Amino acid sequence: MTLQEVLDAIKAYGSASTKNTLMKHGCQEPVYGAKVADLKVLQKKIKKDQALALALYESGVYDAMYLAGLVADGSAMTEKQLEHWVKNAKSPSINEYTVPWVTSEHPQGWKLALKWIDSKDEQIACSGWNTLGGIVSMKPDEELDLPKLKELLKRVQTEIHTAPNRVRYTMNGFVIGVGTYVDALNKEAIAVAKKVGIVSVNMGDTACKVPAAEDYINASRNRPGGAKKKKTIKC
Repeated sequence: MTLQEVLDAIKAYGSASTKNTLMKHGCQEPVYGAKVADLKVLQKKIKKDQALALALYESGVYDAMYLAGLVADGSAMTEKQLEHWVKNAKSPSINEYTVPWVTSEHPQGWKLALKWIDSKDEQIACSGWNTLGGIVSMKPDEELDLPKLKELLKRVQTEIHTAPNRVRYTMNGFVIGVGTYVDALNKEAIAVAKKVGIVSVNMGDTACKVPAAEDYINASRNRPGGAKKKKTIKC
C-alpha cells in the first residue's frame, strides 16, 4: 500500500466519537479517529514495511503515527531516526507506546532510554521510562543490567511523587514491569511499590486510573502460567 492509500483507509475508518475519545486522552490534531482494531486490520495488510512506517510517522496524523509503530522494525531504525521520533511524538499514546515499542527493539534502546529519562521534556522522559519497562519485559534476566535496575528502582522511590505528571505514570509502570518480569528483582520492586504507595496522576477528562503497582505485580505473577517474557510490547 502507498502512503496515500493508507491515509485514505485510516480516514475512512475514522469516527467523530473515537476522535473525541482520543482527544480527551491528549492526542493532538490531526486525528482521524480510527480505532486500534481498525489500524490492526491495516497492519495485517502492510505487515512490515520500513519505508512506509517512516512515511506514516512523518505524516503527523496521530492514527498514522500509531500505525507506524506497529509496522516498523525498531531494530532496523537508526539512533538518529529514534531520536527524531521521540522529539516529534505529539501525543501521550505516541511517546508512551509507539516510541517505546520500536526503541525497545533496538540494540541501543537501553542506552537511549537511560538518556531520555533524564530529559527535562516530560514527553521524552516518559518515552524513556516506558522503553525501560518494555526492555525488562522482553529481555532474559541474564541479559539485563540488574545493578542499574536496582538503582533505577531507588530513583523512582525517591523522585516519583515530585516528578512531572505523566512521568509519575510511567515511573509507576516501570516498577510494575520490573516486579512482574524480572524474577531477581521482584522483591525489590514490591518493596518500592509499598513505600511509594498511591501515585497521583492527573488523567484528564478520562476514566483511566493509575494501577496500584504492588497489586498489579502480584496479580500478574499469580495468574495461570505466571508472568512470562514477551516477544513484543506492541499492542
